[in-house]
Amino acid sequence: MIRVSGYFRMEIDQKYNAYLRSVSLFLAAMAYLSPSCAESLCSADESRPNIIFLLSDDQTIGAVGCYGNSGIITPHLDQLAAEGVRFTNHYNTTSICMASRASVMTGLYEYRHGCNFSHGDLERRFMDQAYPVLLRQAGYFTGSAGKIGFVLQKNDFEGLAPMFDMWGGGPGQTFYETAKNEAIAKYAEQYPHCSRAYGAWALDFLKEAKASGKPFCMNISFKAPHKPSTPDPIDLELYGRRTFTPPPNYGAENGSHLSLQSKTSRAATSFEDGDWKQDYDKRARNYYALITGVDAAVGMIREGLQREGLADNTVIIFTSDNGYNCGAHGFSDKVLPYEEGSKSPLIIYDPRLSKQHAGAVCDALTGNVDMAATICSFARVSTPEAIDGRDLRPLLLDPESQVRDALPLFNFWGIESAQSMAVMTQRWKYVYWYFGGNDLQPTEELFNLSNDRFEMANRASQLNYASDLALMRQLYDSEIESIRAKAVDDHGHRPYAILFSRIASWDQKAPLLKDLNTQENEEGGTPRLRRRKAEATERR
Repeated sequence: MIRVSGYFRMEIDQKYNAYLRSVSLFLAAMAYLSPSCAESLCSADESRPNIIFLLSDDQTIGAVGCYGNSGIITPHLDQLAAEGVRFTNHYNTTSICMASRASVMTGLYEYRHGCNFSHGDLERRFMDQAYPVLLRQAGYFTGSAGKIGFVLQKNDFEGLAPMFDMWGGGPGQTFYETAKNEAIAKYAEQYPHCSRAYGAWALDFLKEAKASGKPFCMNISFKAPHKPSTPDPIDLELYGRRTFTPPPNYGAENGSHLSLQSKTSRAATSFEDGDWKQDYDKRARNYYALITGVDAAVGMIREGLQREGLADNTVIIFTSDNGYNCGAHGFSDKVLPYEEGSKSPLIIYDPRLSKQHAGAVCDALTGNVDMAATICSFARVSTPEAIDGRDLRPLLLDPESQVRDALPLFNFWGIESAQSMAVMTQRWKYVYWYFGGNDLQPTEELFNLSNDRFEMANRASQLNYASDLALMRQLYDSEIESIRAKAVDDHGHRPYAILFSRIASWDQKAPLLKDLNTQENEEGGTPRLRRRKAEATERR
């Protein structure tokens, strides 16, 4: 017999205890993540939770109290984060409504589903593989309300309605005035502003879903805080004459180091004449009040879950389709790959997890394309193998882990000179501005996000960052190859494998732009797309 004493016994005990903890975590993860393990521990209904997916519109990551913003009033979202997991590096891979919402539904990057302003509507084959359709086929009671943001190719907006058991969707941008939205007009007397009206629709959905006897998946796509800046007076009153301190990178004077291409974007031109420059405090009050209205609807939904006895088995996911620049670097709007415009809050709450996970913060790199895979994973439904999104459920048990090393960001829309592609890691962001016409030169940007979250220093030309630049270029070039191999046909994305290339010359790229413009005039000049472009210009 070998006797162990003193320091060595303590060391062995510590290692053994650590081993037991790791085994315990592994077994818990298997029970949580594996359908077979889960079904052996609980009933089939318990292994398939109800799922609520809440999507705001144009909400930047800093516009929630739990993300460190003391000026905004969001008690219900703050409580959701305190009980769930809050994600700090969540990006929209295309930060424009139509494309982002299609990516949320399908789990695909824009160049793979093809849906965006001037690129065309969503093909039915992609919607047939979207998570609401898959969950309904698997026995879920499904519903969707609010701004959907896209339509099916060769179909009217209402062509989406039969894909859900309960429908409250609205076409186009929808309206803040409840009475103008046909699907929720019956709530107008009590809730004249649409955010709370969608909360009321959700309460009716919960009753119908409970009566069905099925697990449910409910999607609410709020209009807020998208322009126009018309919050519910109830919410605006809470802010009084409050003033706010702009972020350190606010204003065009803090954007002089950024590419000239970015200054040609709508985000730059709209800032000069917009409220974020003319009256920052007023614009911030309106923006925050719109989000406070969404927060109130979240509170209504959570109260409804308690009343119906559904709270203990209902997962809630909250995020947004885009960020918003809010004056950072002299930009309004979104679209651009910088932090404020591309980054949104993400909170996931699963009441079935032990309390030790409540209030966790996860710094892993996540994207809008991850929503479909994550929701399908919760529902024990297989996702199409080729989707781009990742299942985020493992991060709920282990927030220190990762689901990817890099994530691309795209802008295939709008004025050609402001289109770009970027690639992210947790530490670095690399942006390539390809446009070389009109006396502009293709430009690289490299930001060290670990110590420069406000993107105030472009490191691309600094020799001591050459190895980091080389690594990010490799990741970028790899995504270019993916575009070349996987871009969907007939939506105008295939030329971007050359347009966004770092290697191809401007002489190779310029004719492609001319061809794209010709194709848009011939194929994209239909009444529907002309109307889309008008909406994009006038109301976004």
